[in-house]
Amino acid sequence: MSRRGWVLFAAMSVIWGIPYLLIKVAVAEVSGPVIVLARTAVGALVLLPVAMRDRAGLARVRRHWKPIVAFATIEITGPWILLSDAERRLSSSLTGLLIAATPVIAVVLNRVAGGSERVTPVRGLGLAIGTGGVAMLAVPGITGVGAWPVAEVLICAVCYTIAPMIAARKLGDVPPLPMTAACISLAALVYVGPAIATRPDSVPSVRVLGALAGLGLVCTAMAFVLFFALIREVGSARSVVITYVNPAVAVAAGALVLGEPLTWPIAVGFALVLAGSVLATSTRRPAATTEPAAVASALTATGGAGAPG
Repeated sequence: MSRRGWVLFAAMSVIWGIPYLLIKVAVAEVSGPVIVLARTAVGALVLLPVAMRDRAGLARVRRHWKPIVAFATIEITGPWILLSDAERRLSSSLTGLLIAATPVIAVVLNRVAGGSERVTPVRGLGLAIGTGGVAMLAVPGITGVGAWPVAEVLICAVCYTIAPMIAARKLGDVPPLPMTAACISLAALVYVGPAIATRPDSVPSVRVLGALAGLGLVCTAMAFVLFFALIREVGSARSVVITYVNPAVAVAAGALVLGEPLTWPIAVGFALVLAGSVLATSTRRPAATTEPAAVASALTATGGAGAPG
């Protein structure tokens, strides 16, 4: 990989590793709908002018509006509000680690949906190890804050598994930038009403305003510009490897900035999830990954990720 590729890879690993931290900061003073609206509206304002230059791409977005709506709903509109609500009780680091189980869930759902990929003994071992890691992370969370916040994050992980399937099967010929701009614009429109209804009584603190600006400008708008550059530089298959790095960044950010605990069960659970993900996806063919599917897969890192997140 070129030096430019490594720089882009490192930047994306950090940028899509910190949304969980920023969400945790923001939920202290503003509602989930306000967080989602701030992120999507700012991202749309930056990306739409760029996407408007691609008239052919926009025409394809219009032709595929039904799967676009489905993709946006499953990838952004639903998961981002669930993550914001879950982080009112869960630590940012635990949220990021639970989302890291997405590759393991993807293998299971692919088989359930009739996918052609065979579950080899190595992949079966990966599924078992990854499931054990999820359990090791989830049980303490359930014991401490209840089952629902953990369930919200795992529901997001399932959504982040289904959305790439839609992208790969229905949106393979839609350019990723117009698709992303359309998806986050749609999500912004959906959350205008709820955000107005739940707006704070006073102006949030500078810290929270900074977190909201970071989510919109850095973790959404800038992230996608850099991610598309990363895809062009190293290919879509290599680019999604950042999804294995982002959870570690989320843990480090939570520990350094918020003083969240880094216990041995968290460390062991993360190691199991990471090892399970690598083994469970070990026989996939990178060349078959389309850019829209790569974009969707990498959104698991956005805290509601990565996304068109």
